[in-house]
Amino acid sequence: MEKTATWTRRHLLGLEELSADEIRFVLDTADSFKEVSTRSVKKVPALRGRVVVNAFFEDSTRTRTSFELAGKRLGADVINMSVSTSSVNKGETLLDTAATLNAMHCDLLVVRHDQSGAPNLLAQKVDAAVINAGDGTHEHPTQALLDALTIRRRKGRLEGLTVAICGDVLHSRVARSNIHLLTTMGSRVRVVGPPTLMPAEAERLGVEVFHEMEHGLAGADIVMMLRLQRERMQSGLVPSAREYFRFFGLDTAKLAAARPDALVMHPGPMNRGVEIDSAVADDPQRSVIREQVEMGVAVRMAVLDTLSRGHGRNEL
Repeated sequence: MEKTATWTRRHLLGLEELSADEIRFVLDTADSFKEVSTRSVKKVPALRGRVVVNAFFEDSTRTRTSFELAGKRLGADVINMSVSTSSVNKGETLLDTAATLNAMHCDLLVVRHDQSGAPNLLAQKVDAAVINAGDGTHEHPTQALLDALTIRRRKGRLEGLTVAICGDVLHSRVARSNIHLLTTMGSRVRVVGPPTLMPAEAERLGVEVFHEMEHGLAGADIVMMLRLQRERMQSGLVPSAREYFRFFGLDTAKLAAARPDALVMHPGPMNRGVEIDSAVADDPQRSVIREQVEMGVAVRMAVLDTLSRGHGRNEL
């Protein structure tokens, strides 16, 4: 059945403002692109003649590679702009970069930046459609979309599921995007972690807050672990990696509190033995971490395709 278009936005800067219909539209589009990966020729000409620039001011091999593969599978010309080789390191401002990107006449601009709000600023200054690939502690919309697609394909729905997001919620853009998406789609969201890693406004986001894994995971359908950055331990927010794993690392014993068919997720890269035990991460029945990577390409193909339809620099 042909989908009724419910997307009218020029950019994808975050999920907080998106409606359930808009989220569903992207997920349905991603579902249609998923089968492209199984073909012998893994390409469709949807973006032939279009230029996609991946402007990554912060390292992320996984996300950049996923966007690059998505763009190439759609037939686009993909340019990777790495901060390590750009003039940004020589003092060029974000606005200077915007002027340079406009001169390249790109159609789609994928931006990752360590400062919250950088993609929003670029979106005001460039002619291209801008996609936020992660900005500071703000949002990471395509990660949450691929998480949602993974859950929906496994569970058949998002509405009514209990999702426990565990770990460093305070600094996690992945957690924020997932909270926005899942609450919009009717999931019951819990956040679990030590008080030092929990945002003060957590309850105002419409989630339940827990500081013990056993209580937070009780009856959960989905257990979503978050990466713990090493600097959190060095800054005193966490006593040590060993202590963190003891109380908040996901192992078989803690997972037993969740539903027997609960799925385990992680945005990657994982710190094994810190936020998750290898036996759980590699469990073929419970872990969908590898599927998340696979769904990432389909979701990013869907986002690139959706934003290219009349919203890039050169409308077709």
